[in-house]
Amino acid sequence: MNWTLEVVLVPVSDVDRAIGFYADKLGFNIDHDTNVSPEVRFAQLTPPGSGCSIVLAKGITPGGRRRLGMEPGSLHGLQLVVNDVRIARAELLERGVDVSELEIAGLNDTRPADDDDDLNNVGFSISRIRMATSGRSSR
Repeated sequence: MNWTLEVVLVPVSDVDRAIGFYADKLGFNIDHDTNVSPEVRFAQLTPPGSGCSIVLAKGITPGGRRRLGMEPGSLHGLQLVVNDVRIARAELLERGVDVSELEIAGLNDTRPADDDDDLNNVGFSISRIRMATSGRSSR
């Protein structure tokens, strides 16, 4: 039996602003955008080539109608995997996204990536668009 992760819920306070970031800046495709009520809204977006989508959700916070216990901004640690993180970073910069320099994340610290590091097929974090890799070093 295959088990697939297909949707990750992302609580937000402003769905339009979040769509602007994920669709316009990161290039995610908008699958659907549904207003359940003035307080509750869901928008599903999918990164190009991905089998997993995110659902930007407003009104699911403890004070909202749907009580899932997730505050806007509480989800951390999402990672995207790309074939070439250097090219991905350049594309994000072209789209006006404020990204950090590439870093290699070690067990105890991080260091700047250099030209000898193998950064192919690695993930990067999109929380605060700090592009830290858990990439392999050729050293």
